[in-house]
Amino acid sequence: MSRLPGIAFALAAGLMWGLVFVGPLLLPNYPAALHTVGRYLAFGVIALPLAWFDRRALAELSRADWLAALKLAAIGNLLYYLCLSSAIQRAGGPLPTMIIGTLPVVISITANLRSHQRDGHLPWRRLLPPLGLILLGIGCVNQAEMAALAASTAEAQARYGLGALLAVGAVACWTWYPLKNADWLRDHPTRSPRAWATAQGLATLPLAALGYSVVAWLMGGDAGFPLPLGPDPWAFVGLMFAIGLFASWLGTLCWNEASQRLPTALVGQLIVFETLAALLYAYLLRGVWPDALTVLGIGGLVAGVLWAVRVKPVKA
Repeated sequence: MSRLPGIAFALAAGLMWGLVFVGPLLLPNYPAALHTVGRYLAFGVIALPLAWFDRRALAELSRADWLAALKLAAIGNLLYYLCLSSAIQRAGGPLPTMIIGTLPVVISITANLRSHQRDGHLPWRRLLPPLGLILLGIGCVNQAEMAALAASTAEAQARYGLGALLAVGAVACWTWYPLKNADWLRDHPTRSPRAWATAQGLATLPLAALGYSVVAWLMGGDAGFPLPLGPDPWAFVGLMFAIGLFASWLGTLCWNEASQRLPTALVGQLIVFETLAALLYAYLLRGVWPDALTVLGIGGLVAGVLWAVRVKPVKA
């Protein structure tokens, strides 16, 4: 069976997930925690009317399925972004960016270590070279972050240490999420990936509502930040619903389609499309061209992915 449809779905998911990294730049006066809970609250609200179209498929989900959706929503959505935003607040951009950038490699290695009879095993001698090329590309893209990290002062080490732990926590969350999500989809090949995306949105709604209440309560003492929607309510609501629709629901749908079609070790590497999309949007927003080393790194990322998709699994 051709891998092209699965790769196309992963590319579409990456293009939409890249929007998440632009959202905070469009509304920089809103804290990261409010961006996080606002996005997933919008995701849950969008899932409510969409659930009507998938009501039959959703009715077929068992209690265990809904519990799986709740776990995926809690860990892969809210906890991941909470760890990531907290890491950035404590360590700035350099260290978290470098650590999160290793996700395609970490996911692929983890998936290959736990490969089973269904997917087969990707030979390490053929898998490691493209993974190394992807990692080298990530290093080139993050050259500015690495330079800033090297120049950090001694008193910043404790803050960096906590930020590093939180960023590692974010990597752990989003290593666990695509593997467990792919397991469920591959174990239920007749189930609708669209309905599963909607189910995760419905499971996210109560968690995001609770999270929004907690964030609003914690920010209640900030007289300069009007609650519940902040100083630019229409822009905030519009951006949250746009990201909730495209990055959360539609992005999850496309990722589910890819996960149902491709070996897990391969689809993990395709998360690199999110990094490439985020870079594209960031440079478009800045209105500048990337420097030569960044272009070289992007080339390494693309070449590594193209190389990796040609690796064929071997049955145990």
